[in-house]
Amino acid sequence: MLNFSNITVRLGGAVILDGATAALPPGARVGMIGRNGAGKSTLMKVIAGLLEPDDGSVDMPKGARMGYIAQEAPAGSETPLDTVLSADTERAALLAEAETADDPHRIAEIHERLNMIEAHSAPARAAKILIGLGFDEQAQKQPMDSFSGGWRMRVALAALLFSRPELLLLDEPSNHLDLEATLWLENFLTSYQATILIISHERDLLNNVVDHILHLQSGKTTLYPGGYDAFEKQRAERQAQMAAAREKQLAQREKLQAFVDRWGAKAHSAKQAQSRVKALSRMEPIAAAIEDPSLSFHFPSPSELKPPLITLDNAAVGYEENIVLSGLNLRLDPDDRTAFLGRNGNGKTTLARLLASQLMPKGGDINKSGKLTVGYFTQYQVEELDTTDTPLEHMTRLMKDAKPGAVRAQLGRFGFSGDKATVKVGKLSGGERARLALALITRDAPHLLILDEPTNHLDVDAREALVHALNEYKGAVVLVSHDRHMLELTADRLVLVDGGKATEFAGSLNDYTDFVLGRNQEPKQAASSNSGNRKAERRMAAERRKQQSELRKTASIAEKKIETLGKKLSAIDQAMFDPASAEQQFSDMTMTELMKLRASVQDELEKNEAAWLEANEALELANA
Repeated sequence: MLNFSNITVRLGGAVILDGATAALPPGARVGMIGRNGAGKSTLMKVIAGLLEPDDGSVDMPKGARMGYIAQEAPAGSETPLDTVLSADTERAALLAEAETADDPHRIAEIHERLNMIEAHSAPARAAKILIGLGFDEQAQKQPMDSFSGGWRMRVALAALLFSRPELLLLDEPSNHLDLEATLWLENFLTSYQATILIISHERDLLNNVVDHILHLQSGKTTLYPGGYDAFEKQRAERQAQMAAAREKQLAQREKLQAFVDRWGAKAHSAKQAQSRVKALSRMEPIAAAIEDPSLSFHFPSPSELKPPLITLDNAAVGYEENIVLSGLNLRLDPDDRTAFLGRNGNGKTTLARLLASQLMPKGGDINKSGKLTVGYFTQYQVEELDTTDTPLEHMTRLMKDAKPGAVRAQLGRFGFSGDKATVKVGKLSGGERARLALALITRDAPHLLILDEPTNHLDVDAREALVHALNEYKGAVVLVSHDRHMLELTADRLVLVDGGKATEFAGSLNDYTDFVLGRNQEPKQAASSNSGNRKAERRMAAERRKQQSELRKTASIAEKKIETLGKKLSAIDQAMFDPASAEQQFSDMTMTELMKLRASVQDELEKNEAAWLEANEALELANA
């Protein structure tokens, strides 16, 4: 269905894509992934015909209908429903022609074609897509100009899905969606009958929707079968093979170079030396696996406070005379991990702002611990960073009385070490700016972190790093996010914000998914009489998180030891069977000494493998 070959793109003198090549099977559902700045959007624009590559070509069947969302959101006085309906250009053209046609044969052809494309059901189909993306019946009739940019981009997505292209190109479609709309989109795409190429950092979407992963790294593309989890496993195996091949090649290069250095000047060995020089020049170096030491999140630990941190007693909150939420009864303790659920516009951010003291209650009571500090993250903070300043300048301004070392240490926790701290913010990627915003809001080691959509600019690896950091963090967390993977791994308490209320959702995130997709009739809500039980459950959840963190640490330590011991074992075997190429530390050892050492290393290796297996089995049981 879609082939592209040797795609090369240079922007501003930098090579973004360097011979990217792939053949996507017909009907494939492909997730394109890669680190921020890898060139994913650039490649998609080349495929969509919006960007001319410096080299290479894109091939697809002639006449194939391709769908891609434009950068500009639709606007004007048209309603969302009319905007979506107009996306089916054939239907619109046929209906317009039917109004003026007077040839009976042509009129018959028009109506036959309209029946074939199911034009009569189009309004109902368009309305269903809009409802799934958060537009109720009333919102579907409002002019486009009355909506924010994010909501208008939802209309653009609805129009694209409604047009049913044979090749569907989606670039981060969930960025403007809440959890509920993301769940609907995932469900919709699962049954979509066409070739899909989607750029996404949503791990669950990549596991549940796609059947291939297109990995973009260093300007090159590699196609893997399966979803994201299958890709991770295959990539790990591939990296291990590459690392082994690289070590073998380096050893071979050292031997060749040693021969050249020793015998190159000797007349009787000149030819042999020259042949080895040629062998060295022909040997294509195998690159080391790329590691990013700057991919880092580490939240400073807060001081201990006695519970509760915050209590809401029949509180109300809103803007000016407009009450958004009322009857709020909520308690946050130091060990809570709470996720706010509910569609955008229902008040999740309003409740978060109340907890962060950005809004005052309009009724009822709010009580907070006197020493409580709160770190509140929103997308606005990322957008409002001064692009002409450096991370160091931003942090220095906020940590006025701190020593330079303390300022640098806080930046280092989030990957801004060394020269990275003095790069202008304008040159940082979206993910790096998000990390900087997180570093700024946590400079005082807050007791409560409130994170409103923290993953929008983060790639898959960065999101995983954030999950680990949140699980290690000792304070309380409130999350608003459409990333289900993050919610599943960090939140043990769900609060549904809907209908002007905020009530605890007694089911799991899977139960909530069923409810959103219509597989359950009513959301489960916890009875107020169970507050004591809920507190005990939250305490148990905190203990489980601590236990899981310790198990992950044990498994990680064991895994590193297994790798080190495995290499040592290979080196000993090399010394036993080929003493001439033995590493220096083993070159003077006798065969008996090598055999004893090998037995000792093998014993230690088996112990660490057993520890790794035990820790992972315990983790599986804890997550079951």
